[in-house]
Amino acid sequence: MKLQKIQVSLVSVAMLCLSGCAMNSEQQTTAKKPVKPAMNVVDVTAVDRAPVKAEQDDVDSFGAIGQPPLYSSVQGAYKGRPLTKHIGDYVKNMTQDLIANMEFVSEKTPVGVTNFALLDSDLQETNLLGQQMAESFVHELHKFRIPVIDFKATDYIRITTDGDFVLTRDYLELDEAMPIDYVLTGTMTKHQGGVLVNARILGMESRAVVATAQMLVPFYVVDALIPSDGNHREGMRDGVKLSRG
Repeated sequence: MKLQKIQVSLVSVAMLCLSGCAMNSEQQTTAKKPVKPAMNVVDVTAVDRAPVKAEQDDVDSFGAIGQPPLYSSVQGAYKGRPLTKHIGDYVKNMTQDLIANMEFVSEKTPVGVTNFALLDSDLQETNLLGQQMAESFVHELHKFRIPVIDFKATDYIRITTDGDFVLTRDYLELDEAMPIDYVLTGTMTKHQGGVLVNARILGMESRAVVATAQMLVPFYVVDALIPSDGNHREGMRDGVKLSRG
C-alpha cells in the first residue's frame, strides 16, 4: 500500500513537472509572438518624436525650385516661382568666360561698362535687363581686380529732396575725356525659353574684340526684375499683356 502511494506521488510530481515545462514553453512561445492590440491604437506623438529629416529642394540647372507655390509682389507686377539664382549669377558665369579668353586687358588698362542693347533695334535701345547686367558686370570685373571707370559719376554730389546723388545720365554733366582703354558691351535677343546675351570687350581705339561670352538667361529670371514703379512689366498694363496687331 505504501509502495503504491509512493508511486502515485512520483507520477503526480512527474506530471506536474511536465505540465510546468509545457506551460513555460508556451509562455516563451507566446512572448516571442507580437501581441496584437485589441483596438487599432495610433500613437499620435510618434511623429513628433521622430527625427526631422531635412527636405532638399529640387533645383534645376537654372536655379528654379521645382513645383513650389507661386509668389507674387504686392503690386502684382511679378508672379512666379521663387528663385535660388538671380541675374547676377549669370553675369558671374559670363565674366569667367570673358576672363578665360581675354587678351591685352590688365590691371593697368581701365575698362568702362555700358548698357546692353537690344539686337533687333538700332542699338540705341535697352531695358531693365540691359541696365542691371551692366551694373553686375562692374561688380564682377572689380572682383577680378580689373580697373573699372564709372563714366556716369560726376565730380560733385547733388543734394535734393529725393536723395543725395553722384551719378547722372546727363552727358552735359560728365567729363568729355576719360581714361578708358577698353569697354565692355553687348547685345540681347529674345530667344525661345529666355534671352540670349552676347557680351564682349572692345578696344576704344582699335575697336578690336579682345574677349567674348555668350549665355541664355531664362525668361523667369528676366521676369523677376521688376521696374521701380512696380506697376507693370514690359508689355503689361494693369495686369493685361499688350501686343501690337
